[in-house]
Amino acid sequence: MPAAAEPSRTVLLLNGPNLNLLGTRDPEQYGTVTLDEVERRVVSLGVELGVEVVCAQSNSEGVMVDRIHAARHWAGVVLNPGAYAHYGIALRDAIDAVEAPVVEVHISNIYAREEFRHTSVTAPVAAGYVAGCGVFGYELALRAVLRRDAERRA
Repeated sequence: MPAAAEPSRTVLLLNGPNLNLLGTRDPEQYGTVTLDEVERRVVSLGVELGVEVVCAQSNSEGVMVDRIHAARHWAGVVLNPGAYAHYGIALRDAIDAVEAPVVEVHISNIYAREEFRHTSVTAPVAAGYVAGCGVFGYELALRAVLRRDAERRA
């Protein structure tokens, strides 16, 4: 992961399993916007808001845990944990262990989907939660992370 010049003005945008397939995987559920486009939009919004956004994606829970640990003193983390939201205890513990606010985002409304998706082990330790807003939810989550960070620093 690249080192951030000023941790207090850096946000990690972290996407979990299968999100590398955005734009082609189940477009009726997730749309046709690619992960590259989502990252470009969030980085651009970050520039407008005066923060650096560092983007990462992994299909491995351990790699995601490492990335959250590395961002523990940053302004925050925008996290789409994908399926790990429902059973990723190590990811949950990483979120709970860091001082940086983590805002969880899901493209679809997980409560309008299969019942197994209705339970999140990560949401109870997140500083905020955005779901069902499509890829626009990432932009909302960035704004929420920055608000939570400002509240934390006040």
